[in-house]
Amino acid sequence: MPTIVPRNCHLCEACCGLELHVEGDKILSVRPDKQHPQSKGYACPKGIAIADVHHDPDRLRRPMRRQGDGSFEPIAWEEALDLAAEGLGAVRKRHGADAVALYVGNPVVHNYGAALVRSGLMKALGTKNAYSAGSQDTSPRFATSFHLYGSSFANPIPDVDRTDFFLCIGANPVVSNGSALTAPNMRARLRALRERGGRLVVVDPRRSETAREADEHLAILPGGDAALLFGMIRVLLEAGRVDRVAVDAVAAGFEAFEDRIRALDPRALAQAAGIPEAEIGRLAHEFADAPTSVAYSRVGVCNSRFGTLATFAGDLLNLVAGRLGQVGGALFSTPAADLCLLSKIPGMDGHGRFRTRVRGLPETLGDLPAACLAEEMETPGEGQVRALLTYAGNPVLSTPNGRRLAQNLERLDFMVSVDLYVNETTRHADLILPPAWALAEDHYDLVFATFGTRNVAHHMPPVVAKGQGEKEDWEILVAIAERLGGGMLGTPGIDGALRLARRAGFSVTPRHVLDWMIRSGPHGDRFGLRSGLSLAKLAEHPRGVDLGPLEPGMGRVLHRDRKAHLASEAILGGFDEWAQDPAAAAPGDGELLLIGRRELRTNNSWMHNVPALVSGKPRCVLWIHPEDAERAGLADGDTAILESRVHRGAVPVALNPDLRPGVVSLPHGWGHAEAAPWMKTAGAHAGVSYNDWADDAVTEAVVGQSVLNGVPVRLRRAATGASEAA
Repeated sequence: MPTIVPRNCHLCEACCGLELHVEGDKILSVRPDKQHPQSKGYACPKGIAIADVHHDPDRLRRPMRRQGDGSFEPIAWEEALDLAAEGLGAVRKRHGADAVALYVGNPVVHNYGAALVRSGLMKALGTKNAYSAGSQDTSPRFATSFHLYGSSFANPIPDVDRTDFFLCIGANPVVSNGSALTAPNMRARLRALRERGGRLVVVDPRRSETAREADEHLAILPGGDAALLFGMIRVLLEAGRVDRVAVDAVAAGFEAFEDRIRALDPRALAQAAGIPEAEIGRLAHEFADAPTSVAYSRVGVCNSRFGTLATFAGDLLNLVAGRLGQVGGALFSTPAADLCLLSKIPGMDGHGRFRTRVRGLPETLGDLPAACLAEEMETPGEGQVRALLTYAGNPVLSTPNGRRLAQNLERLDFMVSVDLYVNETTRHADLILPPAWALAEDHYDLVFATFGTRNVAHHMPPVVAKGQGEKEDWEILVAIAERLGGGMLGTPGIDGALRLARRAGFSVTPRHVLDWMIRSGPHGDRFGLRSGLSLAKLAEHPRGVDLGPLEPGMGRVLHRDRKAHLASEAILGGFDEWAQDPAAAAPGDGELLLIGRRELRTNNSWMHNVPALVSGKPRCVLWIHPEDAERAGLADGDTAILESRVHRGAVPVALNPDLRPGVVSLPHGWGHAEAAPWMKTAGAHAGVSYNDWADDAVTEAVVGQSVLNGVPVRLRRAATGASEAA
């Protein structure tokens, strides 16, 4: 008889509720959970297909060692873990700790165990060369929050369910269901906004799925977000619409920006944004006139040349309009396990504390910009990266100029990957250590409770049992750390006590750390001193506990004066650089600007081996406006040659009038030809990698993140039968 197991989906930030019908180790079906307090019966196609990864015959179940011919053979776990530590340790001994690098992929934020032991692994490696998927699309948000509010995790959440005016910039939440915004079924939420008389305005270079739901769509020039937002702030300043007393009550340092913003040329801002000056003025007044309003920006903004400054400008607009910390505006969550408190631990949070060896780009939240990884492998000298450990990441497809990185992976002295598949990155590894599929682990949304539109807490047991010999993600990472002389948390005293406890027969796991965080957190039971949450309490509520709506105020701000700090040196420096030429992102003669796009059935690079998610007509096609296609002599279905500074390759073309003229769009996460021997479905729908065209020499002004939005390219019709890839 099948058992129905409720579980939050861990594939994206929406955290939708699922019901999995399970018999033994088989998942018979997956359905949306109508009783889930947040998603209420909604789930996207990825969530419904989650069991296909569990049953995928291409998914690795045993450690694999690469052979001389590039094939892989299984080996035993203890041997594999010993070899992993020996290989990393040997490079560290010969060349120093910084010769070993770590790359962590997006799934780490969906796995609380791996997230909690990451610091222990870093301490054991002893390297500063840490990179992550977050340094590809989120560092501007983290740095903005760190400087403004004192914690990278203090993220203002748009109060979409209570606002009257939602300004959505560089985001497509109808498809993503939110990014740094946990809000299942955003289409329904946005329709509810309009049904109650509210207004939705979407700013995007293309008429996205979210823009189709909007009252108004403004087709901005890629990279023009800072110009639009500072232009709106300037309009409000000039019109006397900024309450300085109210601003000074919640923020310090506004005077450092006021004169700078007033000095901006509104015509230059309009040119940089590609939006008429009058439209910027109208939008500013509509935003301020609405009873409540909120500006929300995400990946499209972060991935531009001045992504940190534009992210900051969105928060500043909310602040000067009186919307920051207000119901219907931008609010801060109060999660049960509060990651903001980790920012109080020395060394756990920051920006610019150290820099890359070659280019001198800064770290953000402990991660260096992944755009630098290839050059750190290529450039001789002390600290040259000679070994790499990847966890749940595919940087060959997710970093700019990925072909260059792939070439460097082949030259490493040693590489080990903790991953479910042999993919475009892990095929270069000497060892692949596959964790149990996440449905065989318990689950808690540690990170995304911080980004929720409501305060909720979910702790859910495993859906299926681990297979024989399988290990959880955290067990693999800790095993490597301990073999390198470290421990689970990276704090010698605590790790030593944990080892003693284990010898005495007591097993301490990340689950115990999580329980401590919850019990000592804002909703916790203080270890029995009051009524509140613990993991034991959450176990009584398998679909989670609703802790109420986000509350007004600035209580999440961790600066000692409890104010937002506007005038950080990093942000001011970025502003002054940008203000010298706000229109610098405009395309040159004959150039188009390449932007990415997110798709509902795609989860970055790693769900393309699921047949249900790649069925139908090919989706890895270059969208081009009919006017640009005519100039290039291209028709719908043609093959074109797309060329950037770092790459030239063939792409299939589809005409799409939803794009702003001068802009072309290609989805990210494809390019599976090299992994076809091991990922058969993905290989049969290979596509091309968007990031091959992204230039790793061009980085964001403040945090050094990759610039993946607004890549200058040229386009022409492919010569029949010619091979023009480069």
